[in-house]
Amino acid sequence: MGEETSTLEQIQQAAVQEFLDKGFRGASLRQIVKNAGVTTGAFYGYFSSKEALFASIVEPHAAAIMGRFMQTQTEFAALPAAEQPSHMGVESSACVDWMVDYMYRHSVPVKLLLCRAEGTPYEHFVHNMVEVEVEATEQYIQVLRQLGRNVPELDHQLCHIIASGMFSAVFEVMVHDMPYDHAKQYIRQLREFYMAGWQKLMGE
Repeated sequence: MGEETSTLEQIQQAAVQEFLDKGFRGASLRQIVKNAGVTTGAFYGYFSSKEALFASIVEPHAAAIMGRFMQTQTEFAALPAAEQPSHMGVESSACVDWMVDYMYRHSVPVKLLLCRAEGTPYEHFVHNMVEVEVEATEQYIQVLRQLGRNVPELDHQLCHIIASGMFSAVFEVMVHDMPYDHAKQYIRQLREFYMAGWQKLMGE
């Protein structure tokens, strides 16, 4: 069993380097096999394709990040309408802090997920989070209106652009290999900036 594990690890370690250097599209399966010191037959004993190999490295981390994000959204939406305004931004800030900590604990596979996934289903990872965020924002605006708040009309595309900018900015810490302490301060200031902007747009 130990020998099997080491072969798998050799393949994944060689793959991580190849994916980091060249991205998913540019990565060569032949080069991964060569660098891992295994045969092509041994490779196919573990993985059906280059895409399956990439997924084996990034999927646990995609699932962890998206899972925590969705849990936060679901729990906020489940709050009674009258309680939602006082919670606005609290849970989401905690979620973003958790994400940053997670990204720094698993920086290599997360960097593959965010920066090297073009050509795989994971290239839409951030976009999918943005879509969820926009939907949640529009639902929250409806809640505010039900509570009697006079919220101006906000264009769907505007909400999408703002949410997209926010998530892109959060993940910039990985893209640019920002030191952890700097990243934490940057994220805190970024959250304050976006929260103030949303409150202004929502007439608060």
